[in-house]
Amino acid sequence: MADHRKKILGVGMFMAIVFIVILTVMFTPIFGGKNAFEAADNFFNSIAKGSTYFLPGLMKDSESYNGKTIDVTVKLPNQAMTATAVKLFKASGALVGEGESLRIAGDLGQISRAALQDADAMFFNRGKEVADKYGVPEKEVLFTWWTAFKEIEKDLKRQKKFAEAAWLTNASKRGLEVGYNFYRIELRKVSAAAGMLLFSLVFYVAYTLWWGYAILFLFEGAGLQMKAGAKKEV
Repeated sequence: MADHRKKILGVGMFMAIVFIVILTVMFTPIFGGKNAFEAADNFFNSIAKGSTYFLPGLMKDSESYNGKTIDVTVKLPNQAMTATAVKLFKASGALVGEGESLRIAGDLGQISRAALQDADAMFFNRGKEVADKYGVPEKEVLFTWWTAFKEIEKDLKRQKKFAEAAWLTNASKRGLEVGYNFYRIELRKVSAAAGMLLFSLVFYVAYTLWWGYAILFLFEGAGLQMKAGAKKEV
């Protein structure tokens, strides 16, 4: 019996050592300068990217707001963002009254479409195009659009223009946030990455089970067992 436990303990130690060695390798930046976890995160993000591309539909939807004028006052967090917002809204054809707060008056369809076009360029990693357009770093451009839209939504709700506010919420969540979050991530189709996807899932399951059995064998080899507790009458 003791020999059996030693053998089981040895198997458990071997499995634990293999697990730790593989885990150490996974934390090493050997996957294009990234560790396995970062590489896997990028891989799954690249697959997810294709299922989040709502921008063409949003830009088409923006046409229904052509001719709907908004006149709002917004206050942005700092002067740098305020200066950037002035550039963005003027480029969209809006009139902008500058000061501590910005008064923005313009066509809602044109304003939202300008923002969505920038998000679309970012989605396809054409950040330089956006940066050159305004003379502002591309991620700062999209973040400014997003922040300004949030403030505009508040003023539109105050004016009881709930449909217009809901449209900007939708444009922000499905357009601006997608363009920002997936910037610089390469788009991959599931069909083209099926082999890698299958390997990743199988490896994850096998690796998890491997560690589970390693713990089981180590405990069993050490003579530790789990037993049901005796039921006590109350």
